[in-house]
Amino acid sequence: MSQEKFDIIVIGGGAAGCVAAARLASEGDARVLLLEAGHSNRHPLLDMPPGIFKMINGTKFMRYHKTVPQDHLGGRVHDIPQGHVLGGGSSVNAQVYMRGRPSDYDSWQTRLHGANDAVDWSWQAVLPHFRRMEGNNRLCNDLHGTEGPLLVSDPGHIDPLSRLFVQAAQGLGLPFNPDFNGTDQRGVGFYQFMNRNGRRSSSAYAYITPQEANPNLTVRLNAEVCRIELQNGRASGVTYRDRSGTHTVHCTSEVILSAGSLVTPKLLMLSGIGPADHLAEHGIACVADLPGVGQNLIDHPEVPITARVNGPYGYYRQGNGWRMIRNGLQFKMFGTGPVTSAGVEAGAFVNPTNPEAEPTIQAFCVPIVYVDRDTRDIVEDGHGLTVTTVVVKPKSRGQVRLASDDPMAMPLVSPNLLQHPDDMDRMIEGQRFFLRAFDQAPLATLIDRVMLPGPDDRSDTALRDHCRRFVKTNYHPAGTARMGRDDDPMAVLDTRLRVRGIEGLRVCDLSAMPDINAGNTQAPAMMMGDRCADMVMGIL
Repeated sequence: MSQEKFDIIVIGGGAAGCVAAARLASEGDARVLLLEAGHSNRHPLLDMPPGIFKMINGTKFMRYHKTVPQDHLGGRVHDIPQGHVLGGGSSVNAQVYMRGRPSDYDSWQTRLHGANDAVDWSWQAVLPHFRRMEGNNRLCNDLHGTEGPLLVSDPGHIDPLSRLFVQAAQGLGLPFNPDFNGTDQRGVGFYQFMNRNGRRSSSAYAYITPQEANPNLTVRLNAEVCRIELQNGRASGVTYRDRSGTHTVHCTSEVILSAGSLVTPKLLMLSGIGPADHLAEHGIACVADLPGVGQNLIDHPEVPITARVNGPYGYYRQGNGWRMIRNGLQFKMFGTGPVTSAGVEAGAFVNPTNPEAEPTIQAFCVPIVYVDRDTRDIVEDGHGLTVTTVVVKPKSRGQVRLASDDPMAMPLVSPNLLQHPDDMDRMIEGQRFFLRAFDQAPLATLIDRVMLPGPDDRSDTALRDHCRRFVKTNYHPAGTARMGRDDDPMAVLDTRLRVRGIEGLRVCDLSAMPDINAGNTQAPAMMMGDRCADMVMGIL
């Protein structure tokens, strides 16, 4: 058993963990150990923007959580992928740069107001962190930064199907929006992405790579954490496994848990922090009875609308055979072409029933036939177009529980996507709205037929059946160790991300969110890492 000692131990080198570890080692002058269960982020497929479509089919860089059977989905079991690599989701995702809207964070502040020693989580409080991180190559104003390490860019390549989708949605009355992170989220347009010149800008590249020569930062990969060591109510270290065996390392200051919304609650419970009755089921002594650990699981539910197109449009087989060679040569010689696109160039935010109100639906335009792994054999492959509709403020809540006391066992995950009837109603409204886009000029001229949902029956009953069969994660699980007021019995953390009842332990990832933001979650996760570093250093 090793007796190494560091000032700070960060568990999990994902979007938030990389930011917190790098800043604490560089600016806080702390000796920081970053433990990541996954692999190195240095791989050509990870670096290229469209590499996500190779990764999603199953590689060592992804870990798949299988849900427990979902009764409200007819017993269906589906996957929730998690990045198994330094940088976490930021190294394997589609790189969409989205922060959410001001009301997301103002609502956090409303919920947290009145807590002792409360930290401000309002939009005006978090905006400086977003701006400080951002290196935007088009926008520079009160909402956007240009000097940050996270490189944010317009898509390097836009497929014609994406352009036609944007025009068709305008034909339905949606305004063109040049900046979904601007003053108003509503509209249709082209996303910005966390990449530059055909290379991904992950939290690993943006924050860890510049610190590789810093002796204050030690990064260990393939290091699977088993538990947090607690002594007299304080986090004193971490036990982890790697290829050489089991090791215990100690810390003089803090442990920062940043393993993601599915693994963070698992590690808390394995360490004796969580619902006492559930811990007792697995023979784990309860150190801090926190019933909220593993509860409040929130994710954005996503349902596809998929069509065949009447010609060789989109990205079908662009990564195979001679097309792959052609696209690779174009990228190497000229820095252009499909390799510079993440494959999800266009999107929209809309409230189908009240167009002037805050959007209830986010849409992604994907110029391929794109469905989840467990439903892929249902849909005819070929040249196609998929528009996915996503409920941005879902009311459904799920949970994460222990499968056993074995640290290597995957947790039991029940996301309950679309379980709340309001979520289903919003999803059907979004499906109906964007089904109209497939019939709208100029996109309609390229559509052969809509395959999903089935064209023969578009009743509410049929659309509900379609949603239950095809709903999937939008890869944004959050909320399983949330912040809250002192009088909130389900709050796991205070507003400084500190675990209640335990000294020297913080949670710094999407688990801490009281509610999910409206949009993609990588940028908010990095913002939380940035704020966590400020808290530990006493700046905030």
